[in-house]
Amino acid sequence: MAKSKWEQVKDKLTLVEGWARDGLTNEQIAENLGVSKTTFYKMLKEHSELFELLKKSKEVVDYEVENALLQSALKGNVTAQIYWLNNRKPKQWKNKRIDVDIEQIDESKNNMEQLTVEELKAIAYANINTSNNK
Repeated sequence: MAKSKWEQVKDKLTLVEGWARDGLTNEQIAENLGVSKTTFYKMLKEHSELFELLKKSKEVVDYEVENALLQSALKGNVTAQIYWLNNRKPKQWKNKRIDVDIEQIDESKNNMEQLTVEELKAIAYANINTSNNK
């Protein structure tokens, strides 16, 4: 007697875990398992074991990427800093046009801590544009 689709998937949970940690989407995992997307999502609803495994496996890689982004931001990657702030503090750092002219920033402010948020944003965006034009 042939195994059910769930039994075939259940035998490959270790593979599913690895694929999720490698960043594959649910659709890609379903394809690798040889089941349709519909069947895969039905299995997720019906089998908490699969749902929890997938959730935990994806969380691991999400934390790793989040930590890598944070480390990159802390080491001076301006793009990572902007991305982090846009997502963590969207009210203060949402993407918007900045009307601050870098040339007009008060030169007496020789310490970054003395700059306003708008001035810091202007400097950050100017640095990105300079990097992109090289």
